[in-house]
Amino acid sequence: MANAAVADSAQADALRHALVEELVTAGSIASLEVAAAFRTVPRHLFAPEVPLQEAYANDIVRTKRDEHGVTISSVSAPWLQAVMLEQAQIGPGMRCLEIGSGGYNAALMAELVGPDGEVTTVDIDADVTDRARRFLDTAGYGHVNVVLADAEHGVPQHAPFDRIIVTVGVFDVPPAWWTQLAEGGRIVVPLRVRGLSRSLALVRDGDHLVSVGHEMAGFVAVQGVGARAERLVTLHGEEVGLRFDDDQPVEAEGLREALRLPRVQAWSGVTFGGMEPFDGLFLWLATSLDRFCLLSRARTDAARGLVDPASPIATPTLLSRDGFAYVAFREVDPQTQTYEFGVYAHGVDAEGLAATLIEQIRLWDHEHRRGAAAKFTIYPASVPVARVPGVRVVPKRHTTVTISWP
Repeated sequence: MANAAVADSAQADALRHALVEELVTAGSIASLEVAAAFRTVPRHLFAPEVPLQEAYANDIVRTKRDEHGVTISSVSAPWLQAVMLEQAQIGPGMRCLEIGSGGYNAALMAELVGPDGEVTTVDIDADVTDRARRFLDTAGYGHVNVVLADAEHGVPQHAPFDRIIVTVGVFDVPPAWWTQLAEGGRIVVPLRVRGLSRSLALVRDGDHLVSVGHEMAGFVAVQGVGARAERLVTLHGEEVGLRFDDDQPVEAEGLREALRLPRVQAWSGVTFGGMEPFDGLFLWLATSLDRFCLLSRARTDAARGLVDPASPIATPTLLSRDGFAYVAFREVDPQTQTYEFGVYAHGVDAEGLAATLIEQIRLWDHEHRRGAAAKFTIYPASVPVARVPGVRVVPKRHTTVTISWP
C-alpha cells in the first residue's frame, strides 16, 4: 500500500513537471513565479474523480453539470489559468480575490502571494465551495478564505483587493468589483462583448477601466444576479441558429427563408496557416459591423450541409432584414496547410452582404492583422460616452464598453 502511494506520488510529480514544460513551450507560462506555482500545487488533489493522466492534461476537468448535462463548474484548463495569472501579475504580499471557486486556481494564487498575502475565493454554489474548502485543506492551503456568496456584490469583508481574477464568463463588470479594487489594482475578467469572450486585464484610469492586454478565453457562465443568457434564433430546428448578445430586432422568418435560398460564396485572397489563430479577425468584425451576431451549428453532417462556418460554435455574421453572411474558409494548399478566408451568404441581398463582409476581412488583413491589439475601455453606465467614428460602443447593465483599434 505504501509502495503504491509512493509510486502515485512520483507519477504525479512527473506529470506535473511535464505539464509545466508544455505550458512554458506553448507560451502560456512566461514567468518563473507562475512556473514555480504550477510545479508546486498538486492539481490531482483538486480533481480526484479522474485518473492522474487526466488531472494533469492541458484540458478542463468537468466537476458539475446541470439537469441538461451542461457543465456549470469545472477545473479550468491549465493553459488558460496560466495565461490569466500572467495577466494578473500577482506579487508577494498582495490581497487577491478569485470569483468562481474550484480550489486549484486559488492554491496557485496562494503560492504567488506567499505567506504575507491573502487569497479569497467566492462562489454562489455551496457544492462548489464545500469542494474547494475540502481540497484546499487537503492540499495544505487551509489559510485561503472560501466564501459562499453571489459574487455580484464582491466580498467586502476581505476587501480591498490588489488583484481580482474572475474565472466565470460574465456579461458585465458590477460596481462592487470597482469599489473593492485597491488603488493601483488590476482586474482580470473574461468579459462577453457582442457574444465574444475575451480575458481582459484591466487597470483603473480616472473614472474608467482600460485594458492593458486581452486574450481569447471561454468559461462556464456566471450564475446569480449577474447572469445574462444570449438570445438564440433558430433557423432550421436545432441544427442552425443565430446568437445575439443585444436587443437588435430580428425578422426570424425572413432569415429562415433566406437559408432555403441558394448559397452565394466569395473569397477574399486573405490566407492563414492551419495553426494560426484568427480571433483578431472575429473581434474586428464584432467591432466594425453594426448588424452583428454569431452563427452556430450542430456538429452533424446535416447541419454542415446547410451552413459551413469557420467555427461551428460561434462565427461572425452580418445581418440584413432578410439575409445573412458569415465567415468561412477553404484549404488552398494541402502541403503547407494554408487556408483562405471567404464568405457564404444567403438571401435576396446575399451578394451585397458577401461583398461587405469580404471588404472587412481585407481591411483587417491590411490595417490590423499585424498591428497592436484592440483597446477595451469600460465606463460606469452613469458616465456619458460619446460615439466617435471607428469606436464601437456597447451598452451593458452597469457599464458602457468601448472597443477601439490603433
